Amino acid sequence: MAWPFDVTVPNVARIYNALLGGKDNFEADRAAAARILEIEPGSAAAARQNRDFLRRAVRFLAAEAGIRQFLDIGSGLPTADNVHEVAQSVAPHSRVVYVDNDAVVLSHARALLTSCAEGTCDYIDADLRDTGAVIKQAAQTLDFARPVAVLLIAVLHFIPDQDDPWDAVRRLMAAVPAGSYLVVSHATPDSFADAADKDRLDSVYAETASHGVTPRPFPQIRDFFSGLELAGPGVADISAWRPSPQGTADHPGRTLFYGGIARKA
Repeated sequence: MAWPFDVTVPNVARIYNALLGGKDNFEADRAAAARILEIEPGSAAAARQNRDFLRRAVRFLAAEAGIRQFLDIGSGLPTADNVHEVAQSVAPHSRVVYVDNDAVVLSHARALLTSCAEGTCDYIDADLRDTGAVIKQAAQTLDFARPVAVLLIAVLHFIPDQDDPWDAVRRLMAAVPAGSYLVVSHATPDSFADAADKDRLDSVYAETASHGVTPRPFPQIRDFFSGLELAGPGVADISAWRPSPQGTADHPGRTLFYGGIARKA
């Protein structure tokens, strides 16, 4: 079968899918995932923790914060309990826009992500760094006069410092009204056993279209929430952010991702 993309080049979304144990990946992606696991054996558990954090965050926003609009930027390949499924299980009228600049992700999203009858799902092709294009296209589905939850789950570490991801976040939050929320999860090198591991991970991701990864220390991740009101427990290990009562079956053993949720006053 001829694919409309080069299956010999690993893809960030498909690597993540492989780490989650999914089937929407190719040999190059599985090989990259294996290299990542050699460097950081907790990476698969961290990927699962990240999905758990996303589910808890969306449920909190829909059930407790009353949010009915979600903008999921860098959404990745569909998997179990996607944003619209979690949100619409609480509030069927929820509207969700998925954003990615990966043709593979968007083709899967259009085929697999279907809203319930009362709600709405849309999918747009845009880059997080082009916030104007993101907002303009999302406004065809979302009402930016009403609160919006901006979800940036495991995506900001693919934006290098020179592209100023903090400014991109500020511009996104400037476009949404008071009462909106920001959700971020972000890879960190804070607990790497070997400082060289960061460079080794970067060499794996350098072979993908993302051209590298930038795990950041806690203070830089906290800065994404500057000017916003953090919900308790603040920025924390994603497994410690309002964990489910039954706890989590697996854990990477140390903090590989920080996450948090904050409200725009």
